[in-house]
Amino acid sequence: MTTFGQLTRRGVIAATLGLMPVALAVPAMAQDMTTVTYVSPSPSAINSFPVFVAIGEGYFADEGIAIDAQAVNGSSAILQALASGQAQFGRPGPAPVIVANARGVEVTFLYNSLPRSSFGILVQEDAPYQTPEDLRGQTIGVGTADGAEVGFARAILNSYGMSEPADYTFIPVGDGGPATAGLQRGDIVAYVGSLADRAIITYRGMPMRDVTPAQFDTLFGNGYAAMTSYVNENPEIVEGFGRALVRATIFTRDPANRDVVLDHLAAANPQEIEDRAFANALLDAVLLKGLPHDPSLGWGYNTPEHWQEWHDNLVASGELDAPIADLSVVYTNAFVDAWNTLP
Repeated sequence: MTTFGQLTRRGVIAATLGLMPVALAVPAMAQDMTTVTYVSPSPSAINSFPVFVAIGEGYFADEGIAIDAQAVNGSSAILQALASGQAQFGRPGPAPVIVANARGVEVTFLYNSLPRSSFGILVQEDAPYQTPEDLRGQTIGVGTADGAEVGFARAILNSYGMSEPADYTFIPVGDGGPATAGLQRGDIVAYVGSLADRAIITYRGMPMRDVTPAQFDTLFGNGYAAMTSYVNENPEIVEGFGRALVRATIFTRDPANRDVVLDHLAAANPQEIEDRAFANALLDAVLLKGLPHDPSLGWGYNTPEHWQEWHDNLVASGELDAPIADLSVVYTNAFVDAWNTLP
């Protein structure tokens, strides 16, 4: 098994689903704790900061929950882990969750942790491309062939009347070092990446510029999900899991707690936190994307209109063969009030 502490998102994938254990995993606690497995789409502790801060501060323990944190290779692997019962909670993107439900895989998006778009269509700072339309006829890199970033980019490019493969080509190049190498060699002229990807590539000496138009900010990012059957059978655990995330989010957003927060994240991924200035800048960017559009609705709230935008873009791009009759089955706000009622 590979340790969680790797700065690049993909890393070495272990057997079967590629589950990689976090360094702190399950703490030694009382025998009556309920252990659940959480899977993230990458080894980044910063991108999953509420989980690791909640572990470090004991918020999950307060709910009687012990977390076994694992990393897999993208949203598709998360959904596979959830569907197979190897994990109870994961952090997939909205597009893969919508597509999975359309194919009969009943998974519920519970907690919207990134209400603002966390992906961008990135080009090198000195590249001539100014808008997504300028990428017509070009090759664009993505982390994986079926990751959340693919649905995001397709929705945007489709709005310019572009489709694959006639107007552009996606190729999976990984991220971190491999993505940087692909840009340097000219294999790709743009890369669809997250905040972490942009920071890592820039940190490696290749400043990147985001050409994503501002109107796509509502194409929100990854959030916490579980199989619908698990949610129906374990509402107390779902409530406790989300409340711990809310408490951790509030704790993390207090500047006075920053050093403690970074210590908690370093316990999960030491390499990612080695350069504290870099880690601070990346965490600030993630926190910015995590701001709710309407704070009065509570942390974790799913905005129906933004879900409809995702859905309609997937239909328009052909990722959905037909519209979903009742999109509300894909997500829920049933736990938001309880999550935001803090002890």
